[in-house]
Amino acid sequence: MKSTISRLLLTLSIIFIISSGGVYAQTVKWDTTYRPGKYKELVQKFSIEPKSNKDYVFLGNSITAGTDWAQLLGLAQAKNRGISGDITFGVLERLQDIIDGKPKKVFVLIGINDISRNIPDSLILANYKKIIDRIRKGSKKTQIYFYTLLPVNATFEKFKNHYGKDEHILYLNDEIRKLAAKNVTIIDLYPHFLDENKRLRAELTKDGLHLIPEGYKVWADVLRNGGYLK
Repeated sequence: MKSTISRLLLTLSIIFIISSGGVYAQTVKWDTTYRPGKYKELVQKFSIEPKSNKDYVFLGNSITAGTDWAQLLGLAQAKNRGISGDITFGVLERLQDIIDGKPKKVFVLIGINDISRNIPDSLILANYKKIIDRIRKGSKKTQIYFYTLLPVNATFEKFKNHYGKDEHILYLNDEIRKLAAKNVTIIDLYPHFLDENKRLRAELTKDGLHLIPEGYKVWADVLRNGGYLK
């Protein structure tokens, strides 16, 4: 009997050790230094473009980069500052050029690539606050607008690093909405792009992450109907 109990305890111990090792082996890694391949080229391009205190700057990643904002909105002063693949750390790195232009408005959508790269929510949120604080200090008259993150749609099976992380999107969106307390205007895009299954509406995307023209029309309507372009 004692022998049987001893063998059982030994077996359980081995299982525990293996399981513990598995947990440590699955420790999530993340990198804040990643910059997209065209990052430097685009930052340089943006730096030499004319700037005005009447500019409406659209700042973000590929989702922002994917349209011509001036044409979409009929707004000549709209400037696209989206870089495909960018993360919050990349935005902070290139933010000074935008601040120096003293734009009238800055619209920020960033964070989904941070999530895909397993950067902790706390760091993403801290970077949101840094973006706001730096614009506030460097360009006091600039109006700051923060978008909630868009949903994704895993049924397209293309951007797997972005899928299965909806809890992070939901958490960050809740925190983004709280940024209104910092005198930031929050534009809640998320519900406008959501289907009945809590996914990005299939008719608005080409790959479950990026938008097609119909998606940008929805976005433009949110801006117009909300009075954010006045």
